[in-house]
Amino acid sequence: MSKLTLDISWAERNLHLKIENCNKGFMEMKRWCKINGINLEDTLVVMEYTGGYEYRFIQFCESQKIAYCRISGLEIKRSMGMTRGKNDKVDSFRIGRYGEERIKRLGQSKPLNKNILLLKQLLSFRKRLVRENAGLASTISERVHMFGSAKKDIIIQLAESKIRSNEKHIFKIEEAIQDMIKLDCAIFQSYRILTSIKGIGPVNAWMTIAYTENFTSFTDPRKYAVYVGVVPFDNSSGTSINGKKKVSSLANKEIKQELNQAAKTAICHDLEIREYAQRKLENKHYKIVLNNVKFKIILRMFALIKRNELNIEAYRKVA
Repeated sequence: MSKLTLDISWAERNLHLKIENCNKGFMEMKRWCKINGINLEDTLVVMEYTGGYEYRFIQFCESQKIAYCRISGLEIKRSMGMTRGKNDKVDSFRIGRYGEERIKRLGQSKPLNKNILLLKQLLSFRKRLVRENAGLASTISERVHMFGSAKKDIIIQLAESKIRSNEKHIFKIEEAIQDMIKLDCAIFQSYRILTSIKGIGPVNAWMTIAYTENFTSFTDPRKYAVYVGVVPFDNSSGTSINGKKKVSSLANKEIKQELNQAAKTAICHDLEIREYAQRKLENKHYKIVLNNVKFKIILRMFALIKRNELNIEAYRKVA
């Protein structure tokens, strides 16, 4: 998958086609399949998850009722063992072989939810603005430290102006997210449930809904906890290596960071979690306990979504 082109291969028959990433190219692929006797109704298209470049092709697949499956590029790469060299054609054959070898366990991806897709795009742009503001704030801090309070400093003035402008844009994005959520009953109900949990604010709720695709791509809280990076794994081998359990570095660190703040808030304001954390702190390091609290929050989120009910604290407030 790339911005302008797609490389399509059938590894078993050593067939390859390069097309434009647009409707013209997709029609060319259909003709190529017909010529080579490929029945698209009985075909599973395996593609690398790029986060954006595949969306037009996915829309085409859904319109033609072609089954497809999106796989992480890292998973495909690690499954290949030792490899040398790469280009688009070679990569497409590798993805094809990956699909042929694992066809029995690969499941068809669910159709795209347009609101989830929009939510991801809005959150991505919001993140860019937030990071830009953090960089500008650092620049202001450095100049004040080096040159003292300089109200007439043009760099500080421009940076402060840019921060104010970005804050307005962030506010507009957040308004757009809230408006979109209110129009989707299923997403709005999930949002209400998540924000009823102590520590889970709007941003954490938005991100959880986006990355679980409203709890359809992740239905098991433990799998989601592994994806986020809060579940430790063994670090031992034979008698020579017997290390402590560690969380994997292969995780969505953005969600993990947001959950970090949620866990700290929950420890302060949720009686049950506070007591749980205090018991753990008697013989565990604070960072490990914080990780345990994040996992507990994830379990609570999935349990409430499954039961389709608000957190008990929310009921108490209503009463």
